Amino acid sequence: MREAAFIKQNMKRWNGYEKLLKQQHGLDPDTKAEIFIQLTDDLSFSRTQYPNSESTRYLNSLASQIHLAIYKNKREEKSRFVTFWTHELPTLIHSLYRYLGYAFLIFFVSILIGIISVQKDQTFARLILSDNYVNMTLDNIEKGDPMGVYKHGGEVDMFFAITFNNIKVSFLTFAAGLILSIGTGYLLFQNGLMVGTFFTFLAQHGQINSALSVVMLHGTIELTSIVIAGAAGFRMGHSILFPKTYSRGESFKRGAKDGLKLVMALMPFFIIAGFIESFITRYADMPMMLKIVIIGGSSLLIIYYFFIYPLKFKKAYATLSKD
Repeated sequence: MREAAFIKQNMKRWNGYEKLLKQQHGLDPDTKAEIFIQLTDDLSFSRTQYPNSESTRYLNSLASQIHLAIYKNKREEKSRFVTFWTHELPTLIHSLYRYLGYAFLIFFVSILIGIISVQKDQTFARLILSDNYVNMTLDNIEKGDPMGVYKHGGEVDMFFAITFNNIKVSFLTFAAGLILSIGTGYLLFQNGLMVGTFFTFLAQHGQINSALSVVMLHGTIELTSIVIAGAAGFRMGHSILFPKTYSRGESFKRGAKDGLKLVMALMPFFIIAGFIESFITRYADMPMMLKIVIIGGSSLLIIYYFFIYPLKFKKAYATLSKD
């Protein structure tokens, strides 16, 4: 890239950083860290391509300013936990929207394939869900309790078992990104296929309303979180395939760090889903209005925190950069 093109492409952003640094008393630590990382990336590129240029000296000066702003009288911020959830994670999520799109697309397409497959082949449900599960569900339907599977076992034991399993699945979905994202895509496809098969099987036996209103009590958060873990896996896999200006090793470290941070942030959501499934889902005969409140509240939590809030936060940050 010619130096003139490099400057033209980035100067607006650098000017924004300069303005932010002049009012740095209003910047949170994570914003400073983000600016520092971006500036050092630009500086590294400039030093390699244009070692003795004015742009390199300018970036070095700008990076030095933000470095001093971060490390001058450095103390561990008491609000670090808060800023992670209110600033750092929303910024990361916004940067991963493309991977979220890939993950949800694969998941929904596989659900559709599951729906069509069960309609075309009556034995498909047994192939995907297993004979034991299908037979147990048919027995429960005959007893008038199609969702009886959620009533077995103690609440506490069930909570720990379900939460641990969901966390394990999320980490496996993320780690499968090491196989150049193919492993993550396969696991998302597998989970979506099971979901489509499960609901279509119950629909064929006249239980779709019961299944949706009961399973989605916990499934709203649980299934969405697994798909989001898939986005983390795609981020890591993409960093291996497309390192851009970084070395492949450095690109992988950045992608793995971003993905792991997102998966770790899903832990509270899996705990919430596990609690609902263990302590609430078993009461399938609860009033429909209560079910709607729980499912609606879960949906709003996921939609707002993972889609609306990161967008609003990033827009606010962009507006501040222009001022």
